Amino acid sequence: MIIDAHQHFWQYNAQKHAWINDEMKVLKRDFLPADLQSIYRENGIDGCVAVQADQSEAETDFLLGLAEKYEFIKGVVGWVDLRSPNVESRLAYYAQFSKLKGFRHIVQNEPDPNFMLGDAFQRGLSLSAEYNFTYDILIFPTQLSAAIETVSRFPNQAFILNHIAKPNIKNRVPDQQWKQQIEQLATHPNVYCKFSGMVTEAHWQQWKYDDFVPYLDVIFAAFGENRLLFGSDWPVCLLAADYAETKQIVAQYLSTKTKSAHAKVFGQNAVQFYSL
Repeated sequence: MIIDAHQHFWQYNAQKHAWINDEMKVLKRDFLPADLQSIYRENGIDGCVAVQADQSEAETDFLLGLAEKYEFIKGVVGWVDLRSPNVESRLAYYAQFSKLKGFRHIVQNEPDPNFMLGDAFQRGLSLSAEYNFTYDILIFPTQLSAAIETVSRFPNQAFILNHIAKPNIKNRVPDQQWKQQIEQLATHPNVYCKFSGMVTEAHWQQWKYDDFVPYLDVIFAAFGENRLLFGSDWPVCLLAADYAETKQIVAQYLSTKTKSAHAKVFGQNAVQFYSL
């Protein structure tokens, strides 16, 4: 089974999706399961994990509604306010939905590089672990230190790094601090990583496969074939590449690895991590 472990759906709303600026006008429309189903058929994808793009429980409910209607949506990563005093009651409520696998906060938009270390957020994470929810880490490289400290505090919480922490792939040479911190993060066995969100960190119009290889090398060496998942980041990837091109970057890289590595990254690890 081939699983896309990271993609989004939305009904476009200019206010809700204000992060989509004029440079991103290709994203200023609805992206719904009917659009993705045909793309998946063309690319041999069997199922996906739908990830939140808006920080509201309405977003979580929207994705769960889609997952109930479309069987190919195998899991949902939603949002709850982990800093809320009543977060435990919300976690208990969402525990009833079998397709809800975990939560994500858009930490990359938080101005404080130590946002994840806040007392309220840390309390929310501790409660999330008790309910066996996963947590998707969406950060910039400047927030890696806080992420490393956080995962060390919660060894029983399943974490997964989104978009390889969004390094500046336009540079074509990995920043040494990013590399060292990725290696440090990966020493924690409860942390996985997605091969996702890379084309939008490269030059949107002029990227080539070789731009990604140094970064892929760092991630593969750090996490290994057992803790890496393929994610398209559709439709955001459309800013720089179509679905097939996005998938091909990872497929070409894995063509130099074992068949086992290919099977794990393109499906088996997603099934394991998200309990699909």
